[in-house]
Amino acid sequence: MKALLYVLSFAALIGLGFWAYQENYETKQVIDETERLQHDIGQARARLAALRAEWAYLNRPDRLRELAELTFDSLQLLPLSPDQFGRADQVAYPAPEAEVFDLSNSIEVSTMNAPDAEETYP
Repeated sequence: MKALLYVLSFAALIGLGFWAYQENYETKQVIDETERLQHDIGQARARLAALRAEWAYLNRPDRLRELAELTFDSLQLLPLSPDQFGRADQVAYPAPEAEVFDLSNSIEVSTMNAPDAEETYP
């Protein structure tokens, strides 16, 4: 009986060791993937910062003004001025359409004017 207990304990020890070994490698794999994702996120943020800087550089008012002057003949772009802007209450919105209901095929469902409910339904 003691020998069976020793064999079962040894088998349980081997099983737990195998399980721990497997969990260790799965954990290392997840950590490696997390580090790779963090690296990808860092690269994406760096690219985004470069794109934002480039966008700010390309949208400088003096550069846009110069481009508008250079291409005035073909595009006829005019510089913006404060009198070109309006207020929201100056916008003319279309009037809402009136809803039209066709009541020619309607059915009366009210029982207020019915003679007696018991007479019609036995």
